[in-house]
Amino acid sequence: MAHNLRFMTYNSRLSIPKTIGCLVLALLTGPAGRSQVLPEADVFLVDLRTEKGNLRVGKPENITRRKGYDNQPCFAPDGRSLLYTSVRDDGQVDVYRYDLRQRASRRLTQTAESEYSPTPTPDGRHFSVVRVEKDSTQRLWQFPLEGGEPTLVLARVKPVGYHCWLGPDSLALFVLGEGRPDEPNSLYLARVGTGDTVRIERGIGRAIARIPGEPTVSFVHKQGTVWEIKRLDPRTRQITPLARTLAGSEDYAWLPDGTLLMGRGARLYQCNPSAPGGAEWKEVADLGAYGINQLSRLAVSPRGDRLAVVGF
Repeated sequence: MAHNLRFMTYNSRLSIPKTIGCLVLALLTGPAGRSQVLPEADVFLVDLRTEKGNLRVGKPENITRRKGYDNQPCFAPDGRSLLYTSVRDDGQVDVYRYDLRQRASRRLTQTAESEYSPTPTPDGRHFSVVRVEKDSTQRLWQFPLEGGEPTLVLARVKPVGYHCWLGPDSLALFVLGEGRPDEPNSLYLARVGTGDTVRIERGIGRAIARIPGEPTVSFVHKQGTVWEIKRLDPRTRQITPLARTLAGSEDYAWLPDGTLLMGRGARLYQCNPSAPGGAEWKEVADLGAYGINQLSRLAVSPRGDRLAVVGF
């Protein structure tokens, strides 16, 4: 797919003052990326199954049951583990890997910087992160899964907040604006080999995801009080609306069959934009009884049999 994308050369407007960088992750960080204010959050695993066309949601299991910040889960391509961001006793923001079979976590990064939004790369040998560097610059890096030194993915693009791989050489990026009405957070396409970027849309949310079974990507477009999940075809740059979000919610995930999942409060909802009348949200579970007051950051396993969700 990458060879079909058309890109502009690098735009220097992507280089934004480092004082803005902390805002993209909704955190307060020190000059070396150490956390000062972080919310209490846990990662929960939930079994999913479909019976006669109805989604059944199992009992959530808290896999990071501890006091502290655990967030931004992402499943490995084989579905046997997931990556997530965590802050432990040393106050450092690092990436951990949870093995579903062993039911245990292992630390993958231990650096002076902070790493967020861990995501497996298309080559299967690395994971990419948004790294808050010592001078507060936020750029996209990657680490070998089996250990080793990190390397920059996009040296000139900053501040990156979130990202989604479209292919081995192409990404969709959430790039932080400058906090002015005329410069909101924007959706960019980027090519790794050249570093070229092109801005696609302004005023987007943090959730960017590949749409199952399609060479397309979805994002949340925020237009005042109207927030919509939209589809982008990176080859043609055509954008089409899919569904309005639940009021005030921007985190979502796709099931393999094209069903969208989204949370509001402690309740989980679904809709299928391609089905007749499917763009209406339907409640499928209330997880409030399991110590979850607010659902955030959803991720679905490759087979669609598990949901990882952050609960506050």
